[in-house]
Amino acid sequence: MDITIRKAEEKDIPRIINLLLQVHKVHSDKRPDLFRKGSKKYDENELKEIISDSMRPIFTAVDEKDCVLGYAFCVFQHFGDKSLEKHDTLYIDDLCVDECLRGQHIGTMLYEYVLNFAKDSGCYNVTLNVWEGNESAKKFYEKMGLSVQKYSMEKIVCEDPPHS
Repeated sequence: MDITIRKAEEKDIPRIINLLLQVHKVHSDKRPDLFRKGSKKYDENELKEIISDSMRPIFTAVDEKDCVLGYAFCVFQHFGDKSLEKHDTLYIDDLCVDECLRGQHIGTMLYEYVLNFAKDSGCYNVTLNVWEGNESAKKFYEKMGLSVQKYSMEKIVCEDPPHS
C-alpha cells in the first residue's frame, strides 16, 4: 500500500468523523463515567474550523486512492513565564489509525511526520496525553521513544457518575 501524509482537507471530514468515533469508543469503553457512548470530539463545522487554523494542524495518512487511513490532530502551544523557560511545543491532541489497518506502521508514519513537522517549525518538544487503561496507545508511544513528562491524577469524590 502506497501511503502519503498530508494536511487534512475539507473533503476528508466524513472519514475523519468515522475515525473520531473509533477513538471515542475506546475512551467511552474505558471511562464511561467521563465519555458519552456514541459521541465524538468534533462535529463537521468544528472540523472545518480546525482545518483552516494554522495553529491546529491535522495531518492525514492517505492511500493511493486518497482515502484517509489515519490522522494526527496537533496544536501549537507556547510556554514561558516567571517559572517556565520560553519554548514552543507541538501537542498531539489525537492520533488514530483505522482499527482495521492497525499494525501496518501507519501510526508510526504519522508520528514521525509530526516529529519532523515540529522540528521544522522550531518546537522544543512534542507532547501528548494517554488515558489510563489505553495500554496499546501507551505501548505504541513508548516504542516511539516518548517518556513520561508528568502525571495527571484524580480522586473520584462522588459516588454517582456525571450525567447530562
